[in-house]
Amino acid sequence: MTTNSDQPADFSTFVDPHAEREAEKYENPIPSRELILELIQQAGKPLRRQQIAQQFGLESADAQEALRRRLRAMERDGQLSFNSRQKYCIGSGHNTIAGRILGHPDGFGFLKPDDGSEDLFLSPREMKPLMPNDRVIARVSGVDRRGRREAAVIEITERNTHQIVGRFFSEGRVAYVVPDNKKINHEVLIAKEDVGSAKNGQIVVAEILQQPSSHCQPIGRIAEVLGLHMAPGMEIEMAIRSYDLPNQWPEALLAEIKALKPEVPEEAKQGREDIRQLPLVTIDGEDARDFDDAVYAQKTPKGWKLLVAIADVSHYVKVGTALDDEAKSRSTSVYFPEKVIPMLPEILSNGLCSLNPAVDRLCMVCELLISSEGLVLRSRFFEAVMRSHARLTYSAVAKMLVEGDQKLIKKHQELMPHLQTLYDLYKVMRQQRELRGAMDFDTQETKIVFGPERKIAEIVPLVRNDAHKLIEEFMITANTAAARFLNRKKMPRLLRIHDGPSAEKLLALKTFLNELGLHLGGKAEPTPLDYMHLLESVQQRPDAHLIQTLLLRSMSQAVYSPETKGHFGLALDAYAHFTSPIRRYPDLLVHRAIRHCLAGHKPDTFHYSHDDMVVLGEHCSANERRADDATRDVVSWLKCEYMMDKIGEEFAGVISAVTGFGFFVELQAIYVEGLVHIASLQDDYFNFDPGKHQLYGERSGIRYRLGDSVRIRLIRVSLDDKKIDFELVQAGKKAKTKAAPAKESGKKKAKKSKAEPAKSNAKAKSRKRRRS
Repeated sequence: MTTNSDQPADFSTFVDPHAEREAEKYENPIPSRELILELIQQAGKPLRRQQIAQQFGLESADAQEALRRRLRAMERDGQLSFNSRQKYCIGSGHNTIAGRILGHPDGFGFLKPDDGSEDLFLSPREMKPLMPNDRVIARVSGVDRRGRREAAVIEITERNTHQIVGRFFSEGRVAYVVPDNKKINHEVLIAKEDVGSAKNGQIVVAEILQQPSSHCQPIGRIAEVLGLHMAPGMEIEMAIRSYDLPNQWPEALLAEIKALKPEVPEEAKQGREDIRQLPLVTIDGEDARDFDDAVYAQKTPKGWKLLVAIADVSHYVKVGTALDDEAKSRSTSVYFPEKVIPMLPEILSNGLCSLNPAVDRLCMVCELLISSEGLVLRSRFFEAVMRSHARLTYSAVAKMLVEGDQKLIKKHQELMPHLQTLYDLYKVMRQQRELRGAMDFDTQETKIVFGPERKIAEIVPLVRNDAHKLIEEFMITANTAAARFLNRKKMPRLLRIHDGPSAEKLLALKTFLNELGLHLGGKAEPTPLDYMHLLESVQQRPDAHLIQTLLLRSMSQAVYSPETKGHFGLALDAYAHFTSPIRRYPDLLVHRAIRHCLAGHKPDTFHYSHDDMVVLGEHCSANERRADDATRDVVSWLKCEYMMDKIGEEFAGVISAVTGFGFFVELQAIYVEGLVHIASLQDDYFNFDPGKHQLYGERSGIRYRLGDSVRIRLIRVSLDDKKIDFELVQAGKKAKTKAAPAKESGKKKAKKSKAEPAKSNAKAKSRKRRRS
């Protein structure tokens, strides 16, 4: 074989250490990702695809096509980059960074690097030719005045916004679509011949024909007319399309599941432990349709034995199938008010994989031996066949165990001894949870109750009782056991990690607490126990809700990653998601890893490598955020619709956030949030003090602070922007407290607070973006 200066030593006879794994995945295996990276690294310079194929001795057209696809996938996942000379480089290339674009409503954006490093700021000018989720290669262009790295885009490698949902407008000879997703800062121009049947003000889907550039807006055509803005259910249709949520099953998937029957086949039960005689029960909400988990406990001489049985989704969803591809693409089920977009088709999510009562189901079981003090002594995992003995609800279980409801107790008298054992075990484990300092914030969740034509009848608080806490505690214990099991086996695995507060957030928190005369222990590295001690010490204070809010906001966001960093909020050194494989793809990956170990296989023969888990962790975390954002948009829209006929009415509320352009108020009893703009505050000039979370008047000394009680009037509702505006009617006593005169004053500065609300708005939104 000929060589030249661009080529490394011959790899054609090199033994791939991951050959066995590749052979399991592909009928005609090609070099693994690890070996390709090693080849380029040894070359010491970028290589062309033809050179890589030559070094591995790949001569057939099929093998070269498979290599092309693998290199393209490695490029997409950030392991390789393709430079302007048509050569592949390791990582992002020299002095360049590959990553995904995150948009912001104020026109700027961020580059999220594939290597997991800190996000880079993109100016509005850099964002002009970009859309959210586009993939680019960029370079660090400098550092802004706030110390953030700034990026300049070198190349757009992948466009990922191909359609936009929004309002259609036609003005004279100009037609355009205003995106519903406010993180897209482009109006899509529509040519006259591409308008179709769309009418002014309708909600439409625009297909992008020409992506934006530095000089031109995107151009599109109307692909679908969804209907009128206020049509029932329109908010969900808009969210599905705005966030590109997969909601149709591919034909290949439907063909795969066609042969599935409602009953578990007898041959599938073979070789499993039979636990059908154990009185396992499911405990879920009243409106739950898929049941991931069932529990059972029995007393032992040294404590308890707890069984957490989880639906064995991995038996049905095999690697590399169309079903697996779609589950990975979705990554999670999306829960809208009264509508669910499931991760798996109904025959699995509500049928074969759901632990329905009185039917045989395949499961993966975590068996835990727990001491009389509530400590886990030993755990094991095994595959089993089970039969749920009852489908119970949180409210019913709480009424039996806590309230002693005799009617329900009589109805479930055969199960009562087992339920009481579960409850006794929970109370002991709860004590251990408190000792280690796991966080348990008393946050208020709500449920939207609909009336006729999908109009909101009311918004009600969800009550979290001991039955909720019991199941939560058992699931946390099983998840922890799964993480520790896979860590011991040194398996490539996806963990749920939650970092402690950043130095910046910690400093801001401690500064505010000092103003209140409070102290957070732990110095530069507080523990979860320090957080909980502080929370317990302020329970009787009138501003306890305010302090809890600030503690919550100092927390980082939990993500999926193979790194062993622990879970700060739960005070655990290792944590995974194992208990919900019907609705979360990371749980399915954990099940596959456990099954691989139970079969006696070694870690290096597992289908996934550590690098695969890095990519999957980022993918699942991003899709989790996408689902949360879509759900939040729908709920915000519904709340705006709910408030539209209440303009002019007065409400009592609490200040839930303070910014440079005003403060947000959450209404008591109906749990809706809106803005009191700084421009509406009369008779004084107000300045923003971020350290104290307050606006203060320069002349009057009046303060509006986080947690203060106020009375407001609803003055405006915008469905398009999903915003609610209030004006202040009366402040509570606490809000009227006068502050000491500001050190730096003067009308020039004060007027700026009122004259430049838009600029303050941008800064506040930037802070909100960083918190998430």
